[in-house]
Amino acid sequence: MILIVDFGSQYNQLIARRVREGRVFCQIEPPDIDIDYIKNLNPEGIILSGGPAGIYEKDSPKIDPAILDLGIPVLGICYGMQFMVHALGGEVKKALKREYGFAKLKIRQQADLFKGVGSETDCWMSHGDSIVKLPSGFKTTAATDNTEIAAAVHSEKNLYGLQFHPEVHHTPKGKLMLGNFLFDVCKCKHSWTMKSFAKESIAQIKATVKDKKVILGLSGGVDSSVTALLIHKAIGKNLTCIFVDNGLLRKDEALKLKKTLKLHLAINIRFVNAKNKFLKSLSGVIDPEKKRKIIGKVFMDVFEAEAKKIKGAEYLAQGTLYPDIIESQSAFGGPTSVIKSHHNVGGLPKNMKLKLVEPLKYLFKDEVRLLGKALKLDEYLIWRQPFPGPGLGIRIIGEITPKRLFILREVDDILLEEIKNGGYYKKLWQSFAVLLPLKSVGVMGDQRTYENIVAIRAVSSKDAMTADWAKLPHKLLGKISNRIINEVAGVNRVVYDISSKPPSTIEWE
Repeated sequence: MILIVDFGSQYNQLIARRVREGRVFCQIEPPDIDIDYIKNLNPEGIILSGGPAGIYEKDSPKIDPAILDLGIPVLGICYGMQFMVHALGGEVKKALKREYGFAKLKIRQQADLFKGVGSETDCWMSHGDSIVKLPSGFKTTAATDNTEIAAAVHSEKNLYGLQFHPEVHHTPKGKLMLGNFLFDVCKCKHSWTMKSFAKESIAQIKATVKDKKVILGLSGGVDSSVTALLIHKAIGKNLTCIFVDNGLLRKDEALKLKKTLKLHLAINIRFVNAKNKFLKSLSGVIDPEKKRKIIGKVFMDVFEAEAKKIKGAEYLAQGTLYPDIIESQSAFGGPTSVIKSHHNVGGLPKNMKLKLVEPLKYLFKDEVRLLGKALKLDEYLIWRQPFPGPGLGIRIIGEITPKRLFILREVDDILLEEIKNGGYYKKLWQSFAVLLPLKSVGVMGDQRTYENIVAIRAVSSKDAMTADWAKLPHKLLGKISNRIINEVAGVNRVVYDISSKPPSTIEWE
């Protein structure tokens, strides 16, 4: 495995993706990670990420310099390289000319990370500080017109530094450079597969849970379904799944999922109707973060009430994924900016009596689908589009009321029907409707109307960390709009969201 130290880079998840693409496991940890913990992880290599801080800033992130003396190969990227150089006695200064964007990298030593790269290649720079003096034992291996020390190596200690970002697609040979680090320097093998992950996860769950009982919130999505299968394979009948109808589900979803889950998962499942409890708690609430927190709290109240009915229940299992953690807790408390809290991560009470089991917390969504295939999960469950835990509660902008829920359910049902009929359901990461807190004037049957506006959101993505709006055919969009306005009372305008992530998020709240 490879350890990635989070110094606050917006590209942390891209580093992880590149490593995973080489079938090598990796995980991101904050810079205050303990040296003994690193030794226990026993990584084949360590990557120090970039970050927005300057190395001399008062609160700039730092890791114990002893990490550089463990005998483990270390690759410092951008700020990570500057930290390495500064910690070992080199010198970093404010650059006379900041360097952002494309730069021509001139390679002086075509070995190690640059094996097979060539003498020149494009790279992506993003730094205001530069290294002006290397520590003893380091050699410069590449430069640009503005940055004399764009890459360096200490061959004896296996320490490598890149001032640019090899993980982004703007550095065309970056994947090759990272591959050289993983396989030539760190001697990793292409051995991390979903079958091996499943085997290790099942063994770990057995060792952790032992003969205790686990409760799992089963939504019918791929994340919770795969989590259920993994845990069931580990502890069998000691797993009890609970499907909570929170009143924020799509049209007829509770009934459909009840049939599907019973048909395809031979697991003990309890169905709980908690609609009134959720909707009462959300009455009058407008702020999206408050909605998420309330939904998370009520969810846990329902679970703890059910847990009391199950003798020996000590664990709560969740289908938390890596993007949830990265966006909610900035990679486990690292310095990356918090975007929004996810109900699995930010909505749990501090005094929760159940201990957590989260076997998917280091996986991206596409990896979970591959894991589902390895576990022979039903195709319908594997390819369900992501649906947020807070459900329609965060797709209604403003107050949640029974009437507004009814309108959005009808709109959403039409949208998904047409997306499926058009052959786009599996091609899209997500497609959904958002009910806006706005009304607009319209004309229907020669009469003036003043009704609701709904936004349609459809995106393509691989892991939800980045996404692009889907270029759906105008004819399809026209049919969707026409049906919604004609068939859903209370809607007279449909708009299409053409923003990407970043700068927007996929969900509106």
